[in-house]
Amino acid sequence: MKLTVIGGGSTYTPELVDGFARLRDTLPVEEVVLMDPAQDRLELVGGLARRIFARQDHTGRITTTSNLDEAVDGADAVLLQLRVGGQAARLQDETWPLECGCVGQETTGAGGLAKALRTVPVVLDIADRVRRTNPRAWIIDFTNPVGIVTRALLQAGHKAVGLCNVAIGLQRKFAALLSAAPSDIHLDHVGLNHLTWETAVRLGGPEGEDVLPKLLGEHGERIAADLRLPRPLLDTLGVVPSYYLRYYYAHDEVVRELRTKPSRAAEVAAMESELLALYADPALHEKPELLGKRGGAFYSEAAVDLAAALLGGGGTPYQAVNTYNRGTLPFLPDDAVIEVQAAVGAQGATPLPVHPVDPLYAGLMAGVTAYEHLALEAALHGGRERVFRALLSHPLIGQYAYAETLTDRLIAHNREHLAWA
Repeated sequence: MKLTVIGGGSTYTPELVDGFARLRDTLPVEEVVLMDPAQDRLELVGGLARRIFARQDHTGRITTTSNLDEAVDGADAVLLQLRVGGQAARLQDETWPLECGCVGQETTGAGGLAKALRTVPVVLDIADRVRRTNPRAWIIDFTNPVGIVTRALLQAGHKAVGLCNVAIGLQRKFAALLSAAPSDIHLDHVGLNHLTWETAVRLGGPEGEDVLPKLLGEHGERIAADLRLPRPLLDTLGVVPSYYLRYYYAHDEVVRELRTKPSRAAEVAAMESELLALYADPALHEKPELLGKRGGAFYSEAAVDLAAALLGGGGTPYQAVNTYNRGTLPFLPDDAVIEVQAAVGAQGATPLPVHPVDPLYAGLMAGVTAYEHLALEAALHGGRERVFRALLSHPLIGQYAYAETLTDRLIAHNREHLAWA
């Protein structure tokens, strides 16, 4: 089995490779190809990846290349984890929206739209080349904004599933609080990428006992603190929202915070420099502890499970993924990309039935779905008016004066990445 990682020079990659090594029985990989145009980073990451495999007695090969066609040739699955524009573009995404009083964040709001506009054309070009070289390969998208990117891939007819680590992170956290095995915890996970709610926490599978009321009753303070939301809000909601919901539920508070502290992009850039220095040490043969602060917790376990299921080798039977709605949430279009529990196999992802969704969440899902439709139109076809329409529709923006200013700033800061600008 051959897996290709596009963006293989990412500092995330040792986390992924460690998962391939540890979970070899679930996903028996014979070759992992790390592809990245940044040759200097690629060699540092590739060297550590080989040492991780050797340390754990994995017999598979780690190869590196900057040639995309060579990388995807013969691959069974291609995992996308690229960042167009690098951390410098992320820093901009997190900065100029704040100047207008809006959240500056890399996956939602105006910054998230900027990332989508940069990313979608590049991802579609990669996917087209995968299809020409190896049309049977699955594409697993971990590149943000996952919902929009996955929708672009599916709309273009590619064999693609989107992946996020929010659900698996909450599953592991709840398992620890309940003193249960993670495999015994099934989440009723519903929403869109980075806009999800856990409406039930079930023991033993989709039909198991819902212990969410017990979880909130006994551990509500800790869960609320982790989400940085007030405990009474969780009691009112009766569900556990993703931590990304804080951008909606506490928007003005978040903006004030972001204006008074270093950006996450600056923190990550500094961390990446430190990580790459560690990766250069030939004595290092395991992922360093610092990598745990980079983000992407349990990313490797989620990726291995998904790849194994898609390639017919196993994996857990139900997984939280991004895929077409197709009637699962009746208040959304069939071609909306939703993030829910699905049965995953060689045929792809089939969403499990979802219990009726409270209008409190359904309304926000519908609004963001409309934005994602307009965002994809802007990413595919360009033009200032399409960018403005997407920004005006976003629940975190919504006012025409903000949308006008943000449109001009988005284009000015991303002109080199926008073929139409």
